[in-house]
Amino acid sequence: MKIRKELWFGFALMALIVAGALIMLVSVERIERGHVGLLMLSLVVVAIMLGFPTAFTLMGMGMIFTWFAYDRNTTKTLDLMVQATFKTMGNDVLIAIPLFVFMGYIVERANLIERLFRSIHLALARLPGALAVATLVTCAIFATATGIVGAVVTLMGLLAMPAMLKAGYSVRLTAGSITAGGCLGILIPPSVLLIVYGATAGVSVVQLYAGAFFPGIMLAGLYILYVIIVAKIKPSMAPPLSAADRFVPLPPLTQRITNPDGTQHALLGLVAALKGRRNKDVPTGYLVRQLALVLTPLLLFVFVSLWSYRAVTEPLAAEATYENLTRMGEEGDRAVRSRSSGLAEPPAEGGLAEPPAASGTGLAEPPSGGLAEPPAEGGALAEPPAAGGGVAEPPGASAVAEPPGAGAVSEPPAAGGVAEPPGASPPADGQPMPERQASKTWWTTFAVFAALFTIFYALLTFARLEVFKMLLTSFFPLMVLILSVLGSIVMGLATPTEAAAVGALGGFLLAIAYRQLTFEVVKESVFLTAKTSAMVCWLFVGSAIFSAAFALLGGQELVERWVLSMDLTKTQFLVLSQVIIFILGWPLEWTEIIVIFMPIFVPLLDNFGVDPLFFGLLVALNLQTAFLSPPVAMSAFYLKGVSPPHVTLNQIFLGMMPFMGIQVLAIILLYQWPAIGLWLPSVLYAR
Repeated sequence: MKIRKELWFGFALMALIVAGALIMLVSVERIERGHVGLLMLSLVVVAIMLGFPTAFTLMGMGMIFTWFAYDRNTTKTLDLMVQATFKTMGNDVLIAIPLFVFMGYIVERANLIERLFRSIHLALARLPGALAVATLVTCAIFATATGIVGAVVTLMGLLAMPAMLKAGYSVRLTAGSITAGGCLGILIPPSVLLIVYGATAGVSVVQLYAGAFFPGIMLAGLYILYVIIVAKIKPSMAPPLSAADRFVPLPPLTQRITNPDGTQHALLGLVAALKGRRNKDVPTGYLVRQLALVLTPLLLFVFVSLWSYRAVTEPLAAEATYENLTRMGEEGDRAVRSRSSGLAEPPAEGGLAEPPAASGTGLAEPPSGGLAEPPAEGGALAEPPAAGGGVAEPPGASAVAEPPGAGAVSEPPAAGGVAEPPGASPPADGQPMPERQASKTWWTTFAVFAALFTIFYALLTFARLEVFKMLLTSFFPLMVLILSVLGSIVMGLATPTEAAAVGALGGFLLAIAYRQLTFEVVKESVFLTAKTSAMVCWLFVGSAIFSAAFALLGGQELVERWVLSMDLTKTQFLVLSQVIIFILGWPLEWTEIIVIFMPIFVPLLDNFGVDPLFFGLLVALNLQTAFLSPPVAMSAFYLKGVSPPHVTLNQIFLGMMPFMGIQVLAIILLYQWPAIGLWLPSVLYAR
């Protein structure tokens, strides 16, 4: 039977794990507690592969081995369980998980994906492999809005797979495009995986979101590039769309002012219809509305350009143009440092006392009523005695005491409370501040968008105008929701939890706008959200108990000692860790890899000088193998459940293989050029 192959593979893998653990225990000279911890880790992996629930397996194994580690002390074992559970449930970051999941389920049930796929498919109709490219783009956008791999793969399997197979696409390319595109939700924010990794590794979720943005776009771009190349080299795998598939139906009123296929230029045609004889058959209001729709992108571009230009060229506030300002009430140690920058001489009162000329045993006692003025001009301290080599420290004092009243360097100004540094004089009253010039980056961005809008209007026919209308009702609402959620997080306007709440509200509004918000939709979304959130939270509890037991047994210390004894370089450590995660992605899901193995890897990062943020981005890219690699490739089973009977599981697996290779290429590119993931966080948060 065919299914026996998967069973034999799984049993063989479990046998290797158990055999490895036994060989480790037999080969060592003395069995330490850390070896028992590694045995616990091996048993957990085997139990999960046998089908036991991950969260309760982690909790059960952790409790059993903790009980043995505490010499069968039940009270301490239960205390550890309670503390680990309370610590996990008190993590505020986890509140974002149910909110993001709820947003995803609400958006999924608003039936946006069908409109989105149709509009993108028509917009990219002349591109090689248009249906596969449209599938990947739709998956990337929808995965960003939902982040639920199973939902995206299932919906695209129902919607895109029949259309692609009918158009003559190969089963492998069809299956690979749907499964790979559906898995993009693991990486592209708002990703639940990034929240789980951030909570596990102690990394800012906001910075993870900013760092994962460009790697996610890069991976989606590599997928699309691969599909286009395959369609050009082997047209039999992705045939061009026929004229019937590219046809865009025009509204009856539009058909009166253009040719049947809608190839006439839209802007010129609408202007001509307004003052031509054909206007008698078409209401003027309809033409004005269509013309306003055509000109809206241009007006929006002009508004944004003028607003951004004013923002980048607006003069800075007066107080922001001066550096090294001395505020009233600054500490006295600024007085000593200010000598090298040319500040004015300390006044007679409030200055530093001169050290004694001869004794060298300490500082002179300041006279009553104020401090002695240094005799040297320029405000410099007196030269220390030559014999002593410096001012001697008084007995029993660890540092030179600061004289009372030395908290300010100079007299504060009469108004404003800020002393003006030398050489920086504000402009006279009424004199305008000098204007700033727009940067080269602004001009480059403006030129790129101006060129795109020029191309858009040059190619805007009536048929493309209808496609643009379809995008307005499917693509742009989702993009507004995504940008409002991610933008508020990345720009620091809201925490991930607050942004997730806004996203859930946005999902509600979208469902209302598309008249899909019913009691059944809300009930199903709430039920699925509670189910998913409970699974994730129990995983965290199990992970906390397991990690505590693993550390208590000394497993982490043993692993760290073993890795350091190999004398690896930073590159070798990263390669080893990513290979291990890649292999773990075959039998395990990403949740299990994050909660079980990240607490083992993360403490090792400091020893090799690896940024936890960068490591998390590599792991997020790598963990797509958990959904793309057999035998536990869940996306393959999701797709198989909705695919036609003649599509076999082996064909789906074979279709995944090229996309797994692209994923490995993306990991290599990110490692070679870390700025792909680290540039945006460094710009936004000055890392």
